[in-house]
Formats: sequence, structure tokens, C-alpha cells
Amino acid sequence: MRKRQAKKRPLLPDPRFNDQLVTRFVNMMMWDGKKSVAFKIFYDAMDIVEEKKNNDEKTALEVWKDALSNVMPHVEVRSRRVGGATFQIPMQIRPDRKISTAMKWLISYARKRNEKSMASKLAAEVLAAAKEEGAAVKKRTDTHKMAEANKAFSHFRF
Repeated sequence: MRKRQAKKRPLLPDPRFNDQLVTRFVNMMMWDGKKSVAFKIFYDAMDIVEEKKNNDEKTALEVWKDALSNVMPHVEVRSRRVGGATFQIPMQIRPDRKISTAMKWLISYARKRNEKSMASKLAAEVLAAAKEEGAAVKKRTDTHKMAEANKAFSHFRF
């Protein structure tokens, strides 16, 4: 935008867990504006996580939040042209971008799994990410490795 940054619209918390983060996740998972379908998928996935989790002291929502924090990247590489050459420059990520990147990775790698329904795919990816394994966590480690490998170019930061 030319004039000023757009103000962030407040999100309504979801009906079951009363959490804004859940609503944000469901909004990212939603296709064709079908929010009720997306909520059903998420809640079914949380029920599956509740059944399959191994420790009794954590709720399904806490397992999901742990999975999200395990997938969250802390640094990323950005392309920058310096004198005709393109460098991958490692940079810190803003907190809101960390969360949205983690959500995108969790959803996209859940969609790529080969279980029967989207709810079971999402539940399996959440359980894997909570144990620090699975494709989404691998993506985070690859991103961190890429940033570590390009640490020499961090003086080109903008």
C-alpha cells in the first residue's frame, strides 16, 4: 500500500476451544469459503489426536500448539541482488510470519500425506510434528540449515 499499512482485523475465537489461533489455522485450511467444512475437519482431527496421543496430561489442543511451535522457523533466507549476483541472505522472521509459515507448512504437508480423510491426514501430521518428526519439521530443519550455510552473506542484510 502507498499510504499506510492496513490495520489487522480482529479474529473471532473458535466456538469449541475459544482460541483465535485455531480460527486463524482454520481460515488457512479453508477452501472455497467453506468455513464450516474446515472447522469440522479440524475438530475431527483434534478428536483423532485426543484418541491417539500417548501422554495423558496434555489436551489435543496443547499437542497441536506444541506441533505448531516445533514447525515454526526462526530464520529464513531471502534473495538479494548485489552487483549482478543473487545471494541467499539469512534473516530473522517476524513473530506473526513465523506462525503463518508454520501453519502453511503443517497444512500443505498434511494434504500430501496418504491417509483416508483430511482429518486423519492432519491428525497424523500434528502427532508427528509434536514428536519433532514428519515432513513439516523436516522443512523447518532444512530452512535452518540453508540459513546456516549462507551465514557468510548476512552482512548484505537490508
